[in-house]
Amino acid sequence: MAATGEHTFLSTEIVNRGVESSGPDAGSPTFVVRVRRRLPDFLQSVNLKYVKLGYHYLISHGIYLATIPVLVVVFSAEVGSLSREELWRKVWEEASYDLATVLAFFAVLVFTISVYFMSRPRPIYLVDFACFRPSDELKVSNDELIELARSSGKFDEDTLSFQRRILKSSGIGDETYVPRSIFSTGNCATMKEGRSETATVMFGALDELFEKCRVRPKDVGVLVVNCSLFNPTPSLSAMIVNHYKMRGNILSYNLGGMGCSAGIIALDLARDMLQANGNNYAVVVSTEAVSFTWYAGKSRSMLIPNCFFRMGCSAVLLSNRRRDFRRAKYRLEHIVRTHKGSDDRSFRCVYQEEDDQRIKGLSISRDLMEVGGHALKTNITTLGPLVLPFSEQLIFFATLLYRQLFRNTSATTNPSGAAAAGEASDQDSGITKPYIPNYRLAFEHLCVHAASKSVLDELEKNLCLKETDMEASRSTLHRFGNTSSSSIWYELAYLEAKGRVKRGDRVWQLAFGSGFKCNSAVWRAMRRVKKPTRSPWNDCVDRYPVAAGQRN
Repeated sequence: MAATGEHTFLSTEIVNRGVESSGPDAGSPTFVVRVRRRLPDFLQSVNLKYVKLGYHYLISHGIYLATIPVLVVVFSAEVGSLSREELWRKVWEEASYDLATVLAFFAVLVFTISVYFMSRPRPIYLVDFACFRPSDELKVSNDELIELARSSGKFDEDTLSFQRRILKSSGIGDETYVPRSIFSTGNCATMKEGRSETATVMFGALDELFEKCRVRPKDVGVLVVNCSLFNPTPSLSAMIVNHYKMRGNILSYNLGGMGCSAGIIALDLARDMLQANGNNYAVVVSTEAVSFTWYAGKSRSMLIPNCFFRMGCSAVLLSNRRRDFRRAKYRLEHIVRTHKGSDDRSFRCVYQEEDDQRIKGLSISRDLMEVGGHALKTNITTLGPLVLPFSEQLIFFATLLYRQLFRNTSATTNPSGAAAAGEASDQDSGITKPYIPNYRLAFEHLCVHAASKSVLDELEKNLCLKETDMEASRSTLHRFGNTSSSSIWYELAYLEAKGRVKRGDRVWQLAFGSGFKCNSAVWRAMRRVKKPTRSPWNDCVDRYPVAAGQRN
């Protein structure tokens, strides 16, 4: 049974490696069979624990929705039993003969309303955001990337050939950006190079953000910066405070080592800070230092990040000021975070370490697809009760209940073979899988972290999505590569550049990364978002989406 279960997570692929150039098989075509792990089939199992967690979030934040209707019904029943004349006479008599009671009643009413509005979570608005686009002198094609890697003298032909094959099937186009320092003959991962790279992308994104929002840096009360692999002292957040001469009482935070999903974690922290500090702005900066992800050794698991990670940075302005309601683009609806770090395989599937030659790099485990699939399933199962229409939830729970009762009945009638009887009964009845809600009914737009073409393909298949749902992610991967935690903002910028975001539209941002973590953020558009005058997509959006046959 264990071997059978393991087999379900594997997929095979026959790859033509071309004609052998040397050796005893010179001149003969060669092939290799690759066995890979894939995402688990979400339709096979649903963990009720996470469904319950989603409903716990819903109920804990919806207590007023449960109590206010009851009070309204009771009050309506009391008032409805009186005619209009009787009602006014009763109110006049009470006011005339017991003024103290009336005043006390209004005092309690005002106090209750005040407590209600004060205890309500402040709405968090996304005023605007900016995505940095590097200069064209840093643009490289996939072939140029391999040639620059060869000229650096750090790679032999075997590792170059491996990287070329990865790039060929990566889904990354020929207009991505990398810092030139990674191809230098010396050690490029220095503090000086790291500071120079991060300063370029962060200040570029922030300059655009402050200009678009017409906000002074000194107006910002909360600053959260996330960069996984480069964490100098003073921190990146201190670099920003120093560069823009921000105020001395700013609440600044620097998140490191949290992977590609750190952008949503930074949003969560900024939201909490805004809930605790009224009438404030918060800026969230998400980036990655590509020169510190670069690996110059021979371990294939560590060479994979070389092929995917590219330069990028996003800067987001959040506000809890009610007067920003009119100019804000989006309102934050939900954030759901999932962490699988307690499992050893999940913890080590993306791991920074040294190889046998003591060269530091980021190791990508073969378990990544399976581990990521389980984290994703947990996250969307928790998110479901918060966002899905009631009809979808009703069908989902009715199906689960029916399966549970059916299995229990089968186990009772055949206690000696309960498991086998349950499986056979499911097959006989034609119900082999639980009903998976249609998440496309909950959102108009989807921004999935642009990790790789294979990950996006598996997600589209397992979540029963359409190709248009993954368009923003695939286009971002093709044009900008994997920009780590900022990729979901390049995807939202793509949707805006296409003019697709209408008032009331819901946007689901989904990111996953080391730890292993999977995080979701849900936004609602406050107005129709016009095509921005400044966007990283302005001169190329008309070329997308790229036809399937033209992708790598």
